Formats: sequence, C-alpha cells, structure tokens
Amino acid sequence: MMRFSDRSEAGRQLARALEHYRGHDVVVLGLVRGGLPVAAEVATHLQAPLDVMLVRKIGVPWHQELAMGAVVDGNKPIVVREEEVIALARVTEAQFDAACEREIAEIERRKEVYFAGRAPINIANRIAIVVDDGIATGATIRAAIEGISKRQPARIVVAMPVASPEALASLQRKVDEVCCLVSPQPMHSVGSFYQEFPQLSDDDVMRVLAAHSD
Repeated sequence: MMRFSDRSEAGRQLARALEHYRGHDVVVLGLVRGGLPVAAEVATHLQAPLDVMLVRKIGVPWHQELAMGAVVDGNKPIVVREEEVIALARVTEAQFDAACEREIAEIERRKEVYFAGRAPINIANRIAIVVDDGIATGATIRAAIEGISKRQPARIVVAMPVASPEALASLQRKVDEVCCLVSPQPMHSVGSFYQEFPQLSDDDVMRVLAAHSD
C-alpha cells in the first residue's frame, strides 16, 4: 500500500502531477484544515496564490466520522445532503438541521480567524485547483465544488493524494479535471495512507497562510 510520510510530502508529489498548470493563471484552494498543507506545496511549486476553502462535513450525530452531508461557505451557505446515509442512519430532519447549524457556526468562526477582515482571493475567470488531503465519500469536496462554481472560475481542478474509486467517479462528472495519486479498493480511511496524520489547529492554518502571503 502506498503511504505518504505526511501531508507536505504528499503535496510535493501531487504538485509534480499538476506541473502542466505552471505558468497559467491559477489559484490554489486548500480545504481546511487538513487540505491546506497539501495545497501549500502545490501553490509553491506552481508559483500560484494560496487561499482556504471553508467547508465542513456534517456528521451523523452518533457517528461523527460518517458524513451525512456537508456545508460550504458562501453568501448563503450551500448544503449537500447524503440522502442514503440519512435514511440508513434514520436521522430526522430536526437532527440534520441542528447538526448543519453547528457546522455553519464553526465556518463563521473560522472565517473571522482565517480571513481577519480580508476578502477571499478572486477566482473568477481563473483556474481553481481545489486540494484536500484525501477523499473517502466525497460529500465535503462536492459541497466545495458547488461553492466554487458560483464564483465563476474558468476551470475547476480537484486534486488529492488519495481517494476512493467511488468518490473519483462522482467527481469526474462535476469538474474539468481530477488529479489523484492513488485510489485504493477498498479504502477504509484517509489517515491510513499517511505515516503522520495529526489533527491541525487554527494556529497551524495561520502559519501556512502567513508563509504564503504577499
């Protein structure tokens, strides 16, 4: 099984696979928190600006790791529902709505911290490369894609070191290009493909953003 030493090493490998975008008008967007260190390596290699994408998984109340949807930041938050998971877990509408509101509140908190009053980088008519550290079900990245589409980029590219075949198949119908280094079957967890896979903090995010600021 292919494993990466950490997110930065995975990002350097991913950056080489995206070499054909060097010299183009690109903005790299990292899904926070875990996708940002990967995205930072891509942005460095492509000499492109780096920004964050605020999106949150909506977990089943009694099994938070199981995504029943996701929500992405925007003028009006965009919610993506995983109807099959909601039905199988017997989650009520009230339970879903409550979980969704909690994640929207966390997005608002992070927006205040990460952007600190600045506007997100404009991606209109530019190539948006959206980066995560790995994709299992794809609910979070699909929400991100919907949010990015409303910002009218010229092209949407989704890139990740590892993803399930099912997630890749669903993404290829929604974006212009998908770049993935490894797609195992079965795929149990993203973290199992990294030797080091720590939880990241707001401070970690701010350090990465500061290192890539103008």
